[in-house]
Amino acid sequence: MSDFTIGRADAAVAARSPSDLYRAVWRWHFYAGLLVLPFLITLAVTGALYLFRDEIDGLVYAGLKRVEVQENTVTAAPSVMVAAALAAYPGTAIKYTDPPSSTDSVEITVSTPAAGRLAVYVNPYDGKVLGALPDRGTIMWTIRSLHSLTYFGSFARTLIEIAAGWSILLVATGIYLWWPRTQTGGVVSVRGTPKRRVFWRDTHAVSGIFVGFFIVFLAVTGMPWSGVWGEKVNEWANGNNFGYPAGVRTAVPMSGEHLDHIAKTTWSLEQAQVPQSTGQGAAPITLDQAVATFDRLGLHHGYAVNIPAKPQGVYTGSVYPDDVSQQRVVHLDQYSGKPLIDMSYADYGPLGRALEWGINVHMGQEFGLINQLALLLACITIVLLAISAGVMWWKRRPKGSLGVPPMPTDRRVFRGLIALLAIGGILFPLVGISLVVMLVLDWSYPLFRRAIRFAPQ
Repeated sequence: MSDFTIGRADAAVAARSPSDLYRAVWRWHFYAGLLVLPFLITLAVTGALYLFRDEIDGLVYAGLKRVEVQENTVTAAPSVMVAAALAAYPGTAIKYTDPPSSTDSVEITVSTPAAGRLAVYVNPYDGKVLGALPDRGTIMWTIRSLHSLTYFGSFARTLIEIAAGWSILLVATGIYLWWPRTQTGGVVSVRGTPKRRVFWRDTHAVSGIFVGFFIVFLAVTGMPWSGVWGEKVNEWANGNNFGYPAGVRTAVPMSGEHLDHIAKTTWSLEQAQVPQSTGQGAAPITLDQAVATFDRLGLHHGYAVNIPAKPQGVYTGSVYPDDVSQQRVVHLDQYSGKPLIDMSYADYGPLGRALEWGINVHMGQEFGLINQLALLLACITIVLLAISAGVMWWKRRPKGSLGVPPMPTDRRVFRGLIALLAIGGILFPLVGISLVVMLVLDWSYPLFRRAIRFAPQ
């Protein structure tokens, strides 16, 4: 029985390689696919589902999230709905979420002693409680945590950066391999039948060239969620002025609490600190007055109001609708009711606006149904790309070998790759480190095999 090797490829494959450069690119395209394709399949499937989060959650939890419109009926006051929620689920109300439309229920987040945080749903027309779910306990919140890899712990966030960087390398090398030279097929058409390897080669090449732009776009716009690059760029873009973009006035007392810890927030405000109320001793305003103020200030429907739990706390109204230009965060002094900080998308810096727009498109929000369908098609094509790569590799690989493309005879062609390592290491540190590790393993393995072969028995 033949021994299982990594680097061996049959002579016919090697002979068909037109140049050392082609061999090097092909080899590293293989490595990139080996590392990234499992991630791409997972991200494509979960991402495709999350594109339709509102529709899926609205269908699955229709009894909680949907209500019948009652014309000419005054809706219940926020304080009345909070009281009803607390009567059904005793605890402390920490957040009130305005209904995005006339057919949506109000969501009130309650911290309970026994069940933890619950999302309690209330009919805004009659104030009756419809039921409750664990906070962030819907199917789509689970899908979101799987997609971002936070489901597997904070360390997994670092894998996003590595996978994104290798995905860009996968596309770049794939374009080089796809580039028409002498072939007449397999450029924009698929030859043969599924029984033939050329069918899967062409399917892989054609689907890859059409979806390559989407892979790069999704990789770049997914970087803000990475554990190293995302946090450092966030600090660089918004780290001054208490984590708010430059130009936002924060000449008010600030707490040590971050907005991201108390409310779902946008990427640009993950480092933003929450201000403090200063009118202690006076009577605080009510939730009804705070909601009325947010309505008067013109926050987009569907905004969430975080209810202060401490004497120095503030009412925070925040909303991140499909239209990125309508993003807004307002902090109200809980005693005077005056805005302490009022910030919108227009207040972000150029980098913040660009990244927030990219994130909004990445999530399928910015252009409505067209955005969702375009990314759904891209996700389906990414899965097809991964499947065709697996089938093509299985049909091509020599018996007893992993089928890694042959090593170039002239290793000077790796100079370009080393330059890529330097650029990748500067822009994306984790990607640069992973590239260096892979390069060392690739170069040292043949030496290791040779040493084992000639070692004395």
